[in-house]
Amino acid sequence: MNNKELAKVIIDNVGGESNIKQLSHCFTRLRFTLSDDKKANIKVLESTPGISGVVTKGGQFQVVIGSEVGNVYREINNLVDITEDELDLGNNEKKEKLSLFDKFVDIIQGIFTPILAPLTAAGMLKAVLAVIVAFKWIDKASSSYQVINFMADATFYFLPILLANSAAKKFKCNPYLAMMLAGMLLHPNFTAMVTAAKEGGMAVTIFGLPIYNATYSSSVIPIILGVYLMSKVEPIADKISPKAIKFFTRPLITMFVVGVATLCVLGPIGYIISNFIATCVNTLNSYVGWLVPTVMGIVMPLLVMTGTHHSITPIGINNRMTMGYDTIVYPGQLASNVAQGAAALAVSIKTKNSELKQLCSATGITAVCGITEPVLFGVTMKIKTNLIASMIGGGVGGLFLGVLGIKNFSGGSPGLLTLPSYISTDAPMSNFYLACAGAAIAFVVSFAVSYFLYKEKKEINADSDVLLNSDNQAVSDILIQPIKGEIQDLCEVKDETFSKELMGKGAAIIPTEGKVYSPVDGEVFNIFRTKHAISLKSNKGADIIIHVGLDTVKLDGKYFNAIVKNGDHIKKGDLLLEFDIEKIKEEGYDLTTPVVVVNANDFKSIKHTNKNSEFIVLEA
Repeated sequence: MNNKELAKVIIDNVGGESNIKQLSHCFTRLRFTLSDDKKANIKVLESTPGISGVVTKGGQFQVVIGSEVGNVYREINNLVDITEDELDLGNNEKKEKLSLFDKFVDIIQGIFTPILAPLTAAGMLKAVLAVIVAFKWIDKASSSYQVINFMADATFYFLPILLANSAAKKFKCNPYLAMMLAGMLLHPNFTAMVTAAKEGGMAVTIFGLPIYNATYSSSVIPIILGVYLMSKVEPIADKISPKAIKFFTRPLITMFVVGVATLCVLGPIGYIISNFIATCVNTLNSYVGWLVPTVMGIVMPLLVMTGTHHSITPIGINNRMTMGYDTIVYPGQLASNVAQGAAALAVSIKTKNSELKQLCSATGITAVCGITEPVLFGVTMKIKTNLIASMIGGGVGGLFLGVLGIKNFSGGSPGLLTLPSYISTDAPMSNFYLACAGAAIAFVVSFAVSYFLYKEKKEINADSDVLLNSDNQAVSDILIQPIKGEIQDLCEVKDETFSKELMGKGAAIIPTEGKVYSPVDGEVFNIFRTKHAISLKSNKGADIIIHVGLDTVKLDGKYFNAIVKNGDHIKKGDLLLEFDIEKIKEEGYDLTTPVVVVNANDFKSIKHTNKNSEFIVLEA
């Protein structure tokens, strides 16, 4: 499936274009804000090739893609017309109620996710510079070193400006005024005044109000507090400004009030908080430096699973900005990421399933390089032994790195490719060598545990009877025909989602009776709100969707009647749905009904037949 086809499947199964309020992406995930999450078909998305998993957290509907996420994002934007007004969530629509913690995580994600690319680029430039200096390929006194160094430092020095832009978009205020506020904190004249005040023992004031003697380059918290205040002041400035001159007075009032408040109050508060965090980290390192990297190595898969790992990222950034290095966040993440990749690579070697082998090897390599979402949602969450191995390997590696107090100097996505970020011209090379050793320990331990614990699943459940088809061949399951009518191949269906088997393999029926019967023994997994489709889970493990008609979702449930409800246990032949054939035809809809097995990859082959009441045969 190419990226354009995948984009179409995603749009259709998040509820269509009209259900998308906002769309963004990070390194591995598409991040949707949907009008109604219930319209999304999670089961289909998770079973679609090219999608590693689906996460709903903090008001976002996240589709995990992997390294191709940027290309898929572009294809979706080519297919979906979302205007800037539609992207503005500051409307009066009812928003999902979130807990305080979920709100905090959502804010951190919204602010830091957009700037991960420049942070990674800066970190990698620093790492490369450290390598070429370590190998004496370049001299620190040379202009080449100085140029590359300031190129890398640019992101860190002007970090408040980057944060101002993303924070303004999150808090729904003017991003350009927010960047102007960051510029005030970084202006060379302000820096010079603070430096002179420190040397002379004097205070900088504005209208008698003292300004704290602190500079804010590379800072994190002060600008976020300032932009949050701006989001509250800007609407007030708009309200009190005379309509005729609002264009001039609104930004004037906003920037004067917020600028003074940030320089005199919020900036110092943020500065003090940042230093307090750094002091706590130093204290923690002095007494139990091994603890946090160990815990991070163990629980990181669970944090990424829930999206809460983004709330930890600012701590690592703050540590590097205030102390010059981080010893708790990035070392623990390094051990965890390498361990997850190693666990998947162990399965890729042991398994005889060609598709699982390919999935584990591809996502495992990506994970050891620093990006874990594909392996987490594609492998780790689905194979419990891999989760156990990842947590054990991550914990052991994190303990090793923590006990030795290994320092990370420039960040990046924690993995083998960013190991040079543990090199510094001001630190011994042993720090780098020990970081490599910690990553190796995490890899070896996780690989060994995963290889030992993983057992290949049998194709047929041990506690079930072996099924025979009409030719007396062993099969995994047999589906009976759910609707009376003419059977046709899926490729003949006039909808590419089905004809190209994007949702799964199976067959289609042209109904002659408006009744849908259960094709399997199993459970009703989901009846769509519009009742035009039903998802079933067979006792033999098949995930089945029966979709009555094409585009009949537009009828919004009219002419459909559900006989069963979600969670009902069903037997072959039980009546599930009723629909009015004639009325639906009068509305102009094609009643061709696809019946697809969503998890087709779990079976060796899927074929349809009309022999001896057999409709679809799933072969082990």
